[in-house]
Amino acid sequence: QGQLVESGGGLVQPGGSLRLSCAASGIAFRVYSMGWYRQAPGKQRESVAIIDNGGGTNYVDSVRGRFTISRDNAKNRVYLQMNSLKPEDTAVYYCKAWQGNTYWGQGTQVTVSS
Repeated sequence: QGQLVESGGGLVQPGGSLRLSCAASGIAFRVYSMGWYRQAPGKQRESVAIIDNGGGTNYVDSVRGRFTISRDNAKNRVYLQMNSLKPEDTAVYYCKAWQGNTYWGQGTQVTVSS
């Protein structure tokens, strides 16, 4: 059974940076597409960044140029480097893996506030 565990969230001031990490287990990580999603209070969950099993990436317009998704197949991990954070980036961030089956992590809170 696949499992995803996120870490790295926290409280940061506007303009600051955070790096989220998602550790995968129980899946053939290298064949899975991976993604970071977020959900703010009262809003729908949205896709933030995705990376396919070939390393191709895509970003939602609101984070393009500020966030970078990457993966380390040797460590079964996917990362989200978040720079120039804004208050509107505040949300619970979730890791997702999909390739036939779909798996979600439990989420990690990111709060951007002064």
